[in-house]
Amino acid sequence: MTDIVIYIKIIEKIFKVFAMKFQVMVKILFRLLKVRKVSAAVLAKENGVSERSIYRYVEELIISGVPLDIIRGRNGGICLPDTYRLPENFFSKDELAAAVNALSALYEQLPTDSVKSALEKLGMQQKTGSRDLSVSGNILVDSGTWGDVYDFSDKLQVFENAIENCVCLDVLYTDRSGQQTRRTIEPHLLVYKQNIWYIYAWCRTRNDFRLFRVGRIRSARNTEETFTKRYFEKNNLPLKFNFANTELVHIRLSVSEKALPDLEEWLG
Repeated sequence: MTDIVIYIKIIEKIFKVFAMKFQVMVKILFRLLKVRKVSAAVLAKENGVSERSIYRYVEELIISGVPLDIIRGRNGGICLPDTYRLPENFFSKDELAAAVNALSALYEQLPTDSVKSALEKLGMQQKTGSRDLSVSGNILVDSGTWGDVYDFSDKLQVFENAIENCVCLDVLYTDRSGQQTRRTIEPHLLVYKQNIWYIYAWCRTRNDFRLFRVGRIRSARNTEETFTKRYFEKNNLPLKFNFANTELVHIRLSVSEKALPDLEEWLG
């Protein structure tokens, strides 16, 4: 093994150590922003490191300007003052509102723990006594369905879990012509475009990737069969429809005045 290869391996090892160290320090900081006091034992368990390492990371946070206190004893722990926030210029008011609104809209349909955690962390950024981020800023986004009568959010949760755990799904799908087929799919990605949810999955029936509209999936069952994710380029997803070479057909609809509002909502 040449000297340059040895040096490269040493540098890679150092980089990995620093990356892990930074990740743990950020986790500690955001945990304290949420609960304000937590024991070193709990932090060590959550981050998979020793308590000695936790205290070392805490010391480095203190050196970097975070006002942490270490209280010894039975009811002690690592404490962060209630008045502490991340630097003011970390997020502007509008940026914070935009981030929370976007995440809130996502959480309405996909209530995962990771999205909830992100919302809670952002919520800690707002000043005490003004925590209602949903009405701040100039835009309020709510992408949830009216009443969710068909358990749409639950269906999205099934897809998200299947993608996360690489589990095949048995789905009953209705295509544009109204024909229903039962297929086994390997879900890879949830896609949200123009207020419509899709799932990008490998279809074992077609032996290729397909983009399925979630609203057309009548049922989805976990087969408990796992799969290995296939490589694909997100830039190559069939999301850019080109109608330039398509012959357009002009139609005129006759609609009763009573049904007009519903039609306008449907057509946008």
